[in-house]
Amino acid sequence: MVLTETGVDMNKWPTCKHFTSWLSLCPNNKISGGKILSTQTKKTTNRAAYAFRLAARSLYHSKSALGAYYRRIQAKHGPQLAIKATAHKLARIVYTMIKNNTEYQDLGELYYEQQYQERTLRRLQRKATEFGFQLVPLTS
Repeated sequence: MVLTETGVDMNKWPTCKHFTSWLSLCPNNKISGGKILSTQTKKTTNRAAYAFRLAARSLYHSKSALGAYYRRIQAKHGPQLAIKATAHKLARIVYTMIKNNTEYQDLGELYYEQQYQERTLRRLQRKATEFGFQLVPLTS
């Protein structure tokens, strides 16, 4: 369904940001005077966007990195935003695959969780040093 809507020529969109914007899968930030009025995505009848949302919804029970991403976003922000965010990520992956003529290689759920924990630890260490503290791991 995605290829029937978009075709295989990705030169219509200079970057994947243009592609996801065309699909209406990116936030529509309405800001006035520095105040955020709305961040909802635009309504669309694009069948490719529908296919990406449907694929994102099906990742809930998946044992892949995308499934872990979906579950993490859902726990933090709820199912609707998790579907939008995962569909956006899927669209970026598909755009890159078609544009560069490459295959998708899933690194797995455990790899994703490990990378997430390392990112969180680095962020906590950086915050601790900003406040003049030092993180010491517990030894058991």
